[in-house]
Amino acid sequence: MVLAVSSGLIIGIVIVVVIVVLLFVLVAMYNGLVRKRNRAENAWAQVDVQLKRRHDLIPNLVETVKGYAAHERQTLEAVVQARNTAVQAQQSGPAQQAQAENVLTGALRQLFAVAEAYPDLKANQNFLNLQEEITSSEDRIAYARQFYNDSVVSYNTRIQQFPYVMLANMFKFQSRELFDAAPEDTEPVQVRF
Repeated sequence: MVLAVSSGLIIGIVIVVVIVVLLFVLVAMYNGLVRKRNRAENAWAQVDVQLKRRHDLIPNLVETVKGYAAHERQTLEAVVQARNTAVQAQQSGPAQQAQAENVLTGALRQLFAVAEAYPDLKANQNFLNLQEEITSSEDRIAYARQFYNDSVVSYNTRIQQFPYVMLANMFKFQSRELFDAAPEDTEPVQVRF
């Protein structure tokens, strides 16, 4: 027994299958965009955690140095001011926060350069522990920044590629800012006595 199937029914089935396949593709594309956006947000949260850790260590470091280098008040005040500015910048975007963090990094470098002039301070166990913790924090921050920037580049690239760009525009996926180190952050520290 042969069933006769009308050409209209076959066309209808093909159209339904094509629509279902397109819906699955659109859902997969949308979910991929959401996954990349969430990865970038999570990466930013990790940068923020590491920056807060460094901010919490700085007051202890400044207090330790104060006892040994009382006449280096200007350097200590610069570190405290840079830390306060960096903490306030946490409410802003990556570009403003990166700028504030770069100023803080420069102030810390100056503080460590000042510490070189005080042998007793360099031998102080509290200072050495704090210096090691801050150095460790700097390494963690560098890794977190790199991971964040990699995630943002991947996300921004995806929302700019065809056909994702149409979906991204439709659902208002916004590009993200990179966390850039300032050019002066890559130069060696100048130590002068």
